[in-house]
Amino acid sequence: MYYSRLSLSLDKMRLGNKNKTSFILYYSHLSLSLRTFRVGETLIFLIISNFMYKTIFNKRESFKFSRFGNKGYSLFSCLGREVLIGTLSVATLTYAKADGISTRVEKVDSTMQTTGETVMLDEVDVTASRAPLTGGHAARIVNVLGRDEIAAAPVQSVNDLLKYAAGVDVRQRGPIGAQTDISIRGGTSEHIAVLLNGINICDPQTGHNALDLPVDISEIERIEVLEGPAGRAYGTSSLVGVINIVTKLGAKSSADVHAEGGSFGYLAAGGRVNLKQDKWNNQLSAGYTRSDGWLRSKSGRLNADYEGARAFYQGRYDDDHLTIGWHAGVSDKGWGSNTFYSLLSDEQYEHTTKYFTAVQAETKGGKFHFRPSIYWNRFQDRYEFYRGAPDKSPFNYNRTDVFGLNLNSWFDWILGRTAFGAEFRNEDLVSGNLGEPLDNPIHIHGTERNYAYGLNRSNLSFYLEHNVILKRFTLSAGFTAVKNTWNEMPFKIYPGVDVSYRIGQNWKVFASYNMSLRMPSFTELYYSVDGHKADKYLKPEEMSAVEGGVRYVSEGITGTLSVYHHHGTNMIDWIMDTSLGEDAVWTSVNHAEINSTGFEASLKFRFASLLPRQDVLRTLNVSYSYIDQNQDKEPGVQSLYALEYLRHKLVAGLGLHIVSALNLNVNYRYQYRVGSYTDPQGVSVTYKPYSLVDARLSWDKSRYSVYVEANNLLDATYVDYGNVPQPGLWVMAGVRWNVW
Repeated sequence: MYYSRLSLSLDKMRLGNKNKTSFILYYSHLSLSLRTFRVGETLIFLIISNFMYKTIFNKRESFKFSRFGNKGYSLFSCLGREVLIGTLSVATLTYAKADGISTRVEKVDSTMQTTGETVMLDEVDVTASRAPLTGGHAARIVNVLGRDEIAAAPVQSVNDLLKYAAGVDVRQRGPIGAQTDISIRGGTSEHIAVLLNGINICDPQTGHNALDLPVDISEIERIEVLEGPAGRAYGTSSLVGVINIVTKLGAKSSADVHAEGGSFGYLAAGGRVNLKQDKWNNQLSAGYTRSDGWLRSKSGRLNADYEGARAFYQGRYDDDHLTIGWHAGVSDKGWGSNTFYSLLSDEQYEHTTKYFTAVQAETKGGKFHFRPSIYWNRFQDRYEFYRGAPDKSPFNYNRTDVFGLNLNSWFDWILGRTAFGAEFRNEDLVSGNLGEPLDNPIHIHGTERNYAYGLNRSNLSFYLEHNVILKRFTLSAGFTAVKNTWNEMPFKIYPGVDVSYRIGQNWKVFASYNMSLRMPSFTELYYSVDGHKADKYLKPEEMSAVEGGVRYVSEGITGTLSVYHHHGTNMIDWIMDTSLGEDAVWTSVNHAEINSTGFEASLKFRFASLLPRQDVLRTLNVSYSYIDQNQDKEPGVQSLYALEYLRHKLVAGLGLHIVSALNLNVNYRYQYRVGSYTDPQGVSVTYKPYSLVDARLSWDKSRYSVYVEANNLLDATYVDYGNVPQPGLWVMAGVRWNVW
């Protein structure tokens, strides 16, 4: 039987006989040994537990049986001695597993004084708030793709993995996640905050390459998706949601390698080494990936190719008083861009290099808890309108440096848990065509050119939040105050409130109201080349949202139903007035407002709990999302991003255990997109709905895994974006081996 995470080991033995069998019960974080004895043909098994809410474990009490009589426990009399039976009191919370956005370095236990009662919060994690709360008490729902789901998915990148999240829209242009726009609930790629281990890695130049990560998918512990505005918790980038990628550190020293290959010249290889000693843990990984792609230009050149390398180092120091974590990584890749950004050239190319560094800390114990962090990220981009031909069109060079400081603090008192803090973020751009003219141009390394333009802006945020957590009720309310130096923006306040109530052991109802904002990207402000005209006076986008729903969690079934309404003002988009004919250009503008209404429903079945007598069915996931926007575009006006969204998305996944170590996972996805694009002949084409089937067959052992994956198993023809057809059937095979 499975309850949470405490393991009780029970030994069953026959007196006078050496036969012995063992079985396991699971409940919280404590390990005990309980023995049962067979006397004659009668099995004696007894455990007495008292589960209650307390700040500490109860003191053990014991009692003695002195008379046995004809009671059920009289079987003990044959032992010829008094029997001492211990009573174990365990302080725990139902659903103590945290399903939340985690900005913390390490999990710690925390005792919290709430109004009217004291509750022990086990496995504390940050959820959709500034203060750490358990998943059972958090008022907002965070969808978590765990390690098992990641390992079983037939995907090669985080981008591909997010396709199986119902509320997430993945618009892929290049292979293996080379260039992918990720959005949530009808937003655009600019509207989400992407975090790596809780650190914001968004590029203020553009959101197109937001998920250029320095880690292999095998190194990811979980991916957490918070849908809806989250400015109160995660700052100005989180207009419609947050995606947090949490990497894993080995529990012990280990090493592993992997290699795979397949269709379209696809090859990938990488490895990882983890060294753990006492309070220190250090891990280094690296990998390389390439593909020929599946598209050719008119000249016959392969121009959907991809080549990339990455390296990532992370470490941790952990003692009784302090946890410190750090990471540093680099991602370098280039890919043929075909007609990604313009129909005027089918030989476009892009190369990006990204550097990531961060140090985080967290105090333990005491009344006040502090969680500071400091980070620096650099993003370099080279865009070639004609690949390898700067004489035909000069290459575009951009470099952004982002420096940030963040202090998150909280304390517990009689009225609940209060969090407060501040964040400073500086964004600096130097470019060949974006920004204002520089007084002193900066040389572009490896070229004879200079960065002639640039822009610098800083964002300062203060926040305050209070959480009241009762036995079944949670209230989280607060605000963030934001000031940005760009365009002399004054301080503005964005509030939020979340509530939830647990009904019985399995049900929870929740509701929320939140606001957030987003500053325009540097591209939206200044990109005025190649048929585009930007507006440097764009206003920040603002979003308010209400959401309500219900969640059911049991040992074998998890289900969620939510309904939401988003109201966006000053929404930014690139639009084209096709009535202007050859004079038509893409122009960045602030839409007046966009209203989106939608709902999401999901069910997950774990058959090991529901049908324990069989071992074939493992899991079944089904989810569906629907969105409707009331923004009507003018006749002849074509939207590039904001007015294109997934109206319908259906996702299903089935996990099967075939025989021995052989497992099969099959995923299905249906999408219907609202919007249109202009084909090379100048004809407006409406997006067509499509269905895809992916599968993974694997032989999984403790030391190694051998697998075959097939994407687009039915060889469907489809596009995610514009005039970029996606590949048909893509087959690959690989192996992962734990060296030690």
